[in-house]
Amino acid sequence: MKKILFLVLPPILLLIGLSIYFGQYFSGIKPILENPPYDIASVLETQQSQESPLPNPENQYPETPVNNTNFPLALPKGFALSIFAKDLGTPRVLTTDPNGNLVTSLIKEGKVVALPDINADGKADSTKVILDKLHQPHGLAFDCEADFCTLFVAETEKISAYTYNKEKMTAENPKKLFDLPNNGGHYSRTLLIIQMGDQKKLLTSVGSSCNVCYEADERRAKVLISNLDGTDLKDYSSGLRNAVFMKTHPVTGETWVTEMGRDLLGDNIPPEEINILKKGANYGWPICYDDKIHDSNFDKNQYIRNPCEDTIVPHIKMQAHSAPLGLAFVPEEGWPEEYRNDLLVAFHGSWNRKEPTGYKIVRYNLTPEGEVQGEPEDFISGWLTKENQASGRPVDILIFPGGTAYISDDKAGVIYKLSLMSPAM
Repeated sequence: MKKILFLVLPPILLLIGLSIYFGQYFSGIKPILENPPYDIASVLETQQSQESPLPNPENQYPETPVNNTNFPLALPKGFALSIFAKDLGTPRVLTTDPNGNLVTSLIKEGKVVALPDINADGKADSTKVILDKLHQPHGLAFDCEADFCTLFVAETEKISAYTYNKEKMTAENPKKLFDLPNNGGHYSRTLLIIQMGDQKKLLTSVGSSCNVCYEADERRAKVLISNLDGTDLKDYSSGLRNAVFMKTHPVTGETWVTEMGRDLLGDNIPPEEINILKKGANYGWPICYDDKIHDSNFDKNQYIRNPCEDTIVPHIKMQAHSAPLGLAFVPEEGWPEEYRNDLLVAFHGSWNRKEPTGYKIVRYNLTPEGEVQGEPEDFISGWLTKENQASGRPVDILIFPGGTAYISDDKAGVIYKLSLMSPAM
């Protein structure tokens, strides 16, 4: 009997321990793993086919015949949401080519595609494959001089430049600019072209290989900077666990990034962040988080001086584990005055917490110079149901003058088009 207990008890205790561990830290992963409760593209397209404006003047949504459910997403009064493109798989980064065609990376499909809307009916006419057979493509950037255009593409292990034919929507003459680490977690790489004096530079975000660790590869957990031809690659900002998306502030010209904090410290610690990048600055990871707080749970070293003293505090703090990804600034042209200069952030949705959070677009009221005013508010919500099922996971946001924006969703496999129902004065 003792021998049987000796053999059986350890695995039972291990299972109990794992159950407690995952129940404490990962019970909120259900919305990510499960299939969507309905096809959100069908819901929106059904609404459109009934010619029922979204939203109606009372900001209430009529019942739809699809699964006899109400329209699931809550929008600000005066805006409509439609499907611009569907059946894409995993659309991530959004940009436009020199002719204004929407372009997105399909990270799991290994493709970069263009989505032209030739007849201007608010829907993509086709899915034109620009590049195929890539390794987890993510970041995209175009640079054009006269009639010559270059398309920069970030794969997990390298950054490449292609000659882009804007009439044919094709990319040719690949040139590898530099290699990147190809092991561990956080495999998405993001690109941004910035102006420094009279030169253009390429920023490349490379996430950490782990939740929290001391990196063996010095290129990890940083934003790197290089010339557009890939030369002079060096650190720009460090201590960034996973700065997945980057945008240039339209007034200050500064680079803003969304930043995901470490896991396994609890449901509400540490906060997710938006940081403003500064050359040579350290943002704390892996030994610091939040407002110069030492992560003594990980770093057991003893210090005479606070090791976080010289780190940069977040410009904006957000709900922990909500996974902020795409960010975009609202232009002044054609948008209601109350939204101008504000920031929209796509919360991809949590996995490392007991109760799921995120799965929405959040608005931050900013001054023209980028200072936060008041509390954030939900701009689009409802991808997460009351039953904790996810119909979609917003990723990137691309905003245009005139009250139009596009949102990628890598769970539903769609790109939404957000439209202002009446022009702003």
